[in-house]
Amino acid sequence: MDSSSDQIIREIPGFIRIYKDGRCQKLTGNDTVPTGVDPDNGVQSKDVVIQPETPLSVRLYIPKPQNPPVKKLPLLIYYHGGGFIIESAASPLYHNFLNLIAAESGAVIVSVDYRRAPEHPVPACFDDSWEAIKWVGQHVDGNGPEPWLNELADHGNMFFAGDSAGANIAHHMAIRVGSENLTRSVRLKGVVLLHPYFWGSERVGSEPEDNPVSAMVGEIWKLAHPGTSGVDDPLINPAMDPKVSDLGCSKVLVFVAEKDLLKDRGYYYKDILGKNGWNGDIEIIEDKGVEHVFFLFHPSLDSACTLRKRIGTFINGHD
Repeated sequence: MDSSSDQIIREIPGFIRIYKDGRCQKLTGNDTVPTGVDPDNGVQSKDVVIQPETPLSVRLYIPKPQNPPVKKLPLLIYYHGGGFIIESAASPLYHNFLNLIAAESGAVIVSVDYRRAPEHPVPACFDDSWEAIKWVGQHVDGNGPEPWLNELADHGNMFFAGDSAGANIAHHMAIRVGSENLTRSVRLKGVVLLHPYFWGSERVGSEPEDNPVSAMVGEIWKLAHPGTSGVDDPLINPAMDPKVSDLGCSKVLVFVAEKDLLKDRGYYYKDILGKNGWNGDIEIIEDKGVEHVFFLFHPSLDSACTLRKRIGTFINGHD
């Protein structure tokens, strides 16, 4: 056997390792958990394959059934993070987080298990995410293929959300909803961006000039999207996107974390939308003393509980 095939040609420490023979080893985010009924809160979940040839699937969550049944529930489409490279809809971090959101917000959740790079480079994740939205849209009249979405979801009360790279995806899906004018099947009311993964060549806010983590942010993007023009690609830098004002919703909620290198990009996002003529409402909430996606790793923190409560308020129309 040629031992040179085991030669590592590229590595992002703690994230991914790529070998000379083309193999890639993802160093985190590989664990999965099954669906079922959460014993603590009664939330039910199941996986549904919606495009076998890709394959593309979603993980669905519904709150504990109410007796007598209440009105139909808000519908949240969620995109997990992981730099477009790691994690999945079945990851323990996301399964636990979305179980809590479903229980505390009373929402039906569609968590999209999009294809990931480098095996499936960007824009595969965006393509899959759009297919999932169109699939959800098939249920708007109550006669789609998935009973939970037909019977329980309020399709006039739809929201997108995601964290990190998933927040980036949620942003782009909202732009596509606005630019393609899908008001019949996709009635998007708002978007929640949790620590969004945006970047660019020009520093904004308090971003350091020379920082190894900063370099890694750009490196992850170029690994995920080998065909990119760089960190000013509109897919990673909203300031460069001529369609940014097409954002197809009336309100946006952005969360940032004090100790997150991406924090200033979240604030800058508000400036970008304002400068480009988007006329909706945007709010930014900063959590102090915490790091990137802290709410996934430390769900019992007061700040994580408050974050989930704030999401529930947003999607239940109590702003």
